[in-house]
Amino acid sequence: MLTTPEDHRIAQLAAAAVGLSLIDAAIPLPLPGIKPGLANIVTLIVLARYGWRTAAWVSGLRVIAGALLLGQFLAPGFFLSLAGALGSLAVLGLAYRLPRLWFGPVSWSILAAFAHIGSQLVLARLWLIPHNGLFYMVPFFFVAALGFGIINGLIAARLLAEAPADAPPPDGEVAPLTRLSADSGVPHA
Repeated sequence: MLTTPEDHRIAQLAAAAVGLSLIDAAIPLPLPGIKPGLANIVTLIVLARYGWRTAAWVSGLRVIAGALLLGQFLAPGFFLSLAGALGSLAVLGLAYRLPRLWFGPVSWSILAAFAHIGSQLVLARLWLIPHNGLFYMVPFFFVAALGFGIINGLIAARLLAEAPADAPPPDGEVAPLTRLSADSGVPHA
């Protein structure tokens, strides 16, 4: 089976996301389940440049490869990561269609971070911790999601503004973002 340049691009971007996931896993944080989500920077850049389908491939490969490398494949952490990725991809699929004048990498990142943690909390409540006491942690998780969502979105916007796009999105996708202002995530000429 022959691979295409698109396959190579997806593999390279997924490898970058996996690398950032491994760095994420090594960062000690005060509460379990709160991570910076550095790999989401790659997902945001891929979404802006190549469209939602490519971002979904990169995110899915990151979840699977990251779990394999960390020895968590089919463990509860894998399913929590998968639920978060699916939730954030669903929200990004909708947010990607919103007007680019007001929505860009920063707002996408915030929405995806809330969807990610929300999906994980729902799965944890239904499967791992069948007690409503879990929801006492929601304010901490949402503050972390907001903070890391803003930071990751700003980093993605900055990287998008610095590097030129190298390919149009696939057929049926919305046109990629042009240059972005690192401050607002708003396209400019």
